[in-house]
Amino acid sequence: MPAEVLVVGSGNAALCAAIAAAGVGARVTVLEAGGDEHFGGNSRYTAGAMRFAYPDGDAIRALLGGCDDPRIADSDFGAYPREQFAADLKRGDPDPTLDPLQRKLVDTSYETVAWLVDAGLPVEPIYARQSFVRDGRHRFWGGLTLAARGEGEGLVQAERAIAERGGTEIRTGCRVVELLGDAERVSGVRLEGGETLRGDAVVLASGGFEADASLRAEHLGPEWRAAVVRGTPLNRGDGLRMALGIGAARAGDFSACHAVCMDVATPSFADSPIPHRARKDFRKISYPFGVMLNARGERFVDEGADFRNYTYAQYGREVLRQPGGFAWQLFDAQVTELLYAEYDMPGATRVEADRLDVLARRLEGVDADAALTTLEAYNASVRGDRPFDPTRKDGCATTGLALPKSHWALPLSEPPFCAYRVTCGVTFTYGGLRVDPDAAVLRDDGRAIPGLYAAGELVGGLFRHTYPGGSGLCAGAVFGRAAGRAAAGV
Repeated sequence: MPAEVLVVGSGNAALCAAIAAAGVGARVTVLEAGGDEHFGGNSRYTAGAMRFAYPDGDAIRALLGGCDDPRIADSDFGAYPREQFAADLKRGDPDPTLDPLQRKLVDTSYETVAWLVDAGLPVEPIYARQSFVRDGRHRFWGGLTLAARGEGEGLVQAERAIAERGGTEIRTGCRVVELLGDAERVSGVRLEGGETLRGDAVVLASGGFEADASLRAEHLGPEWRAAVVRGTPLNRGDGLRMALGIGAARAGDFSACHAVCMDVATPSFADSPIPHRARKDFRKISYPFGVMLNARGERFVDEGADFRNYTYAQYGREVLRQPGGFAWQLFDAQVTELLYAEYDMPGATRVEADRLDVLARRLEGVDADAALTTLEAYNASVRGDRPFDPTRKDGCATTGLALPKSHWALPLSEPPFCAYRVTCGVTFTYGGLRVDPDAAVLRDDGRAIPGLYAAGELVGGLFRHTYPGGSGLCAGAVFGRAAGRAAAGV
């Protein structure tokens, strides 16, 4: 008899679990709490990018057989070896050793993306966000190269189609509220309304707790009630609550999360009519090419500490810590062509001026005199002894400031000057369940709970001191695939 596998959730991790389980003969049912408008979970709101290790450009081209973009012939994809992926995961961590989950993510990242591509997921190079043209070549930077065609929306729709072709049944409007069984064996789920479904295994891939304001306040701090929720309103911690309720162990930092700079005009995504692909455009993550000021008119982070791929998920938290929970990002005409298209979207909170002193007075909520003093000191501190180069950490830095800007430091000197008001947007939480490399959920004593697996945001401990962009979707695919295979008995 084929194994009966129940998958809770419908995002990238859930669908990868379904594809993997069905691919080895299991009968699979995917259970989504919301309707079709919520299908895909947080994955649907992403840019669809996956970070994975690869040895050279040929390895990238091998994944692009279905992509006929003429720019590929003029692209330098570089390399992103496993050692670099490992180092990026451990940035800021005093212990550079990968744990078993991180090692599995790094070591199987390429083969997992290749598995999805072979199954029918179309991918394409991320020209608009991850490359700059230099000497007629498209040069990729920051270890992030490919995304699903159609971004997050395209990712989940392609994975849904693959899953359904493999025989997976997808049910929407089915909120799971209870696991059947205990720490000795999980044998199914109970739905809101009372229906029970039996299965040989359950895969929890229903996201973290970021959409529940009370849980954010409890674990992250009271100020996080005010954070903008960037994704689905249904990630309320259901999977976490159910698993902990039968004796699963916690893992990871419950006081940390993926948090980015968002325009203060960002609407609630819960009932927004804005299409999923457009909602990510409220992000404001080109700050490495400018400066950020708080209400006191002060800089508060090193905007050029690293590529934004490695700082953007932390700097939203820093904005929330500022007076009033907001900041302004300032740029001049030298870099406006480098800003992502999201900066020009209708409704952005933007001001412009031909003089810095005028711009400073237009920054709502900011001490204008202090802001101008900060900007003048910043301009005077830019060394200017190295060429500006957005494709690498260029060492174009400031000198003499208590808080330096380490790379991409240009004086704000060419009008028009523009500024954008931002706040903090929470994407997903880092605290979750303890699992083994096969995605089996563990108890405090280290033993697996038979019949229970977890993937996606529910996996705790993968991300700690930093978050390399694109790692979440890749981790969802890696552990979703592992969970599906293990749940099917392989």
